[in-house]
Amino acid sequence: MTGVANPALLRIEVDGCPVPLDDPPALALLPHGHFTVMQVRDGRTRGLDLHLRRLDAANRELYAEPLDGELVRARIRAALAASTRDATVRFVVAGTPDGGPTRLIVAVGAPAEPPPAPQRLMSVPYSRPFPHLKHLGTFGQLQYGRLARRHGFDDALLTGPGGVITEGTTTNIGFLAGDAVVWPDAPALHGVTMALLERFPDSARAPVRLADLDRFEAAFVTNSRGIAAVATVDDHHFAGSTPRIAELARRYDAVPGDLV
Repeated sequence: MTGVANPALLRIEVDGCPVPLDDPPALALLPHGHFTVMQVRDGRTRGLDLHLRRLDAANRELYAEPLDGELVRARIRAALAASTRDATVRFVVAGTPDGGPTRLIVAVGAPAEPPPAPQRLMSVPYSRPFPHLKHLGTFGQLQYGRLARRHGFDDALLTGPGGVITEGTTTNIGFLAGDAVVWPDAPALHGVTMALLERFPDSARAPVRLADLDRFEAAFVTNSRGIAAVATVDDHHFAGSTPRIAELARRYDAVPGDLV
């Protein structure tokens, strides 16, 4: 969640075949594609249906073809069986430059957890292209994340015209106002962790601008690693409400995992 740290890779399979970790496929030559990332513990992950739905919808949009969820699960199971049952799993569907068949890539890495320290975010004027897709075109957001860390922050917070808050570089952001959890109503990826938390009745969506931060007692970010509190956005310090954020984390932890 902090920055773009990637768990140490344990195994990579392309179209069901393992590739050497010291000589991975030239993924830089496959810049067009989409993916999902999940945390697997004892062969289970939360929101598996949402991950499979994300992959299928993106594949239909980008390549005009469905993506069989059972095939996705089989590829993930095979890669885990050859490495570990506790892992960070990245499933990538990559298009080839010549428009040939897509490549299905499973990368298994060490399991990851959310950062223990509240995050400090630097707002930047950037919106991801095709923000509803979790796609491979990540240069802009990752570069802003690097710049944020150079300035002493943990990550960047992406904003649109008028300071409209959209999302983090690899996270969704939520805010606490009284008993409500408020998610920015703006073009952004609908993350799986966010979607699971939205199933609780105290969630709502509303436009949130940088100028509105005084309305909220606390903020947090989410991604596949879980939930982390936000300490600051630029020079705005949140009062805290750590117990509420801890309660959100407990809710998320209580969501049962689905067998991959």
